[in-house]
This record gives sequence, C-alpha cells and structure tokens, in this order.
Amino acid sequence: MRIVNLTPHTITFFDGAGNAVLTVEPSGQIARCATSRVQVNTVTVDDITIPVNRTQFGAVTSLPDPQPDTIYIVSAVVAQAVPDRTDVFIVDDAVRDDQGRIIGCRALAHI
Repeated sequence: MRIVNLTPHTITFFDGAGNAVLTVEPSGQIARCATSRVQVNTVTVDDITIPVNRTQFGAVTSLPDPQPDTIYIVSAVVAQAVPDRTDVFIVDDAVRDDQGRIIGCRALAHI
C-alpha cells in the first residue's frame, strides 16, 4: 500500500507504545477545497457591528483520481467534500508533546 500525503505537513505515525513507526513527507501537491465567505448576519457588541460569515466550500483541486493500492491523506475539509472516496483519509488520534503541540497520530479515519 502506498500513502500519498496531500497536506503541507509531515505526518508521523506512532504505535500504542508511543514509538514513531512511520513518517510520510508531504508529496508537494496539496489537495484543497475552494472557499467563499458569505455574510449571513451581524452582531453588535458595545455599539460595534461585527459581521457574521458562513464559509461555503466548493470544488476540490489537486486530488488525484483513485489509483490501485494507493491512499491519500488530506485535510478534513477536503475529505468532507468527497465522502464517497474510499481512498481518502484524514489523520486521527493525535499524539501531542509535553507542550500540547500535535507531533503525529496513531490512526487514519474516514469522514
């Protein structure tokens, strides 16, 4: 099985004992979802009006067609846009360092 990382981040997989067991570097191609913002409301705080927007997601770009024995790791937004793609995954079960920063994961997930 081949893993293609379509995010801009190195992904490190850890086993249950906390050992790094696999590192997947970014492929150089980043799958993205087109976005647009639409103002849907406003809120007023201390006589200041603040817009409230809704982000709308559109077409996915830079996601290759399915290939045999290949899975793609993408952002959650991209994965949500292609729910029928069984070869598209996000990282799951984050591993954090002592300062709480994410340094890897223990699993993959489907949206």
